[in-house]
Amino acid sequence: MSAMNDSLDETRSLGEKAAIFQGTRGSGNVVGSAFIPLRSSLPNAGVSTHFKGNRKSRTVDETQMGHVPNPFPELLPSSVSLVSECLLPWTKSSATQVIKVYSEDNTSRAVEVPSDITARDICQLFILKNHCIDDHSWTLFEQIPHLSIERTIEDHESVIEVQSGWGMDSHCCLYFRKNYAKYEFFKKPLDFFPEHMVSISSETNGIMNHSQLIQTFLSSSSCPEIHGFLHAKEHGRKSWKKFYFVLRRSGLYFSNKGTSKEPRHLQFIAEFSDSDVYTLLSGKKVYGAPTDYGFCVKASKLNAARDLKLLCADDEQTRTCWVTAMRLFKYGMQLYQNFIQPHQKQKSSPMRSISENSLVAMDFSGHKTRVIENPSEALSVAVEEGLSWRRKSCHRLSSHGSPSTSQSSMSSIAIHVAQPWFHSKLSRDEAQKLITQQGLIDGVFLVRDSQSNPRTFVLSLCHTQKIKHFQIVPVEENGELFYSLDDGHTRFTDLLQLVEFYQLNRGVLPCKLKHHCARITL
Repeated sequence: MSAMNDSLDETRSLGEKAAIFQGTRGSGNVVGSAFIPLRSSLPNAGVSTHFKGNRKSRTVDETQMGHVPNPFPELLPSSVSLVSECLLPWTKSSATQVIKVYSEDNTSRAVEVPSDITARDICQLFILKNHCIDDHSWTLFEQIPHLSIERTIEDHESVIEVQSGWGMDSHCCLYFRKNYAKYEFFKKPLDFFPEHMVSISSETNGIMNHSQLIQTFLSSSSCPEIHGFLHAKEHGRKSWKKFYFVLRRSGLYFSNKGTSKEPRHLQFIAEFSDSDVYTLLSGKKVYGAPTDYGFCVKASKLNAARDLKLLCADDEQTRTCWVTAMRLFKYGMQLYQNFIQPHQKQKSSPMRSISENSLVAMDFSGHKTRVIENPSEALSVAVEEGLSWRRKSCHRLSSHGSPSTSQSSMSSIAIHVAQPWFHSKLSRDEAQKLITQQGLIDGVFLVRDSQSNPRTFVLSLCHTQKIKHFQIVPVEENGELFYSLDDGHTRFTDLLQLVEFYQLNRGVLPCKLKHHCARITL
């Protein structure tokens, strides 16, 4: 009985809401007329809290389900209700909603959830349902197609509250996919905040390490500032102009006189207590943006294009800096709690119940089995076993073909085609879009077919927020087919071996392969 209650308590934690850190707002001067008119948010009065769709909320009433007799009176006391204790935690909530979540291939699944469910809870639900590896990168996105914008829904945010801000005919969507860059700025903040864009009023004289920089953003007593040039779309016009912008805890400002930060020259644009920052999906096509690195600030309850504060950076690093700083100013310490929470749970309840020390290498090649105690010998045996498995796979497939070259090619395809990092018929532009969506950090990669040469493959890899493409060339020698990235100097029998090598060794690549792009079908 105690084991059953422990299991229920663990599952019930999915429905708990994270406490939001309330930082104090820094002082800021709001001067001059607004560059882009700031509309007030819609009043709360009269706004219904139920899901705005064709489905209505359904209340679970135990009295309508009839009396369920206790089949085990000697095990369970009569005071325990089988209905209330055996249902999933969220089905016991008096208010539930049906939400629809999409994956990157546009497959979708509708699930019934409680009204207080968070984005992290939704991700955990789909990780379990789809048997995904939980590497803390799965993320829920809000996408607004008619505005061509999207944003990361923070792990602690209420999904139902996000949906309550959608219009009846807005066709907004929730997407479930990976985002390796979601909390990467906590690990490498200096990569996200270039020195020339950050000003900090402290005694550090501008010299800060990683932890000091993050602590400055998280501390409500400090006053960090992001500044630089951005393109802005003027309200009611199609033209974009370049201005000097300043981001403070009090909000976003622009200077009407060069790079001056004097209060009389700064004009207020937006604050973030009731607004969110989105990235533009098709900024050039939809809004005529000068570059592909557009983003915007949108009030929570406003869903018209005229209500967006449209901005555009000159490169990806600049856009990432502004968007990340806005997230930090809005949520503060709560983002750090979201970042460390999965790691704390992993330490307290490890996934494996069997100690790794109880696993030993065994040799079954002789008449008697023996334990391999030498680590070097154990490693060489493991490598040999892997090569033997590959040779057996190739031999099984070669019996179905005739030419040796085609046999080798068939076996190579059979080995790598099932790998999550392989995306067969993906174009160069689609590969760049997929990597960008899943996070522009060092080591994000995928392998795809080459469109220009049918016999070759392409490794697409992100490094320094730029995507580079490397051709994997087939090399034939003595009737055997190998694959190489360096004109045959380093050769591999198949793509799986190639990827495993460059996950451990940089070789000719600018960085090691670290995070593979994966797509799932819901």
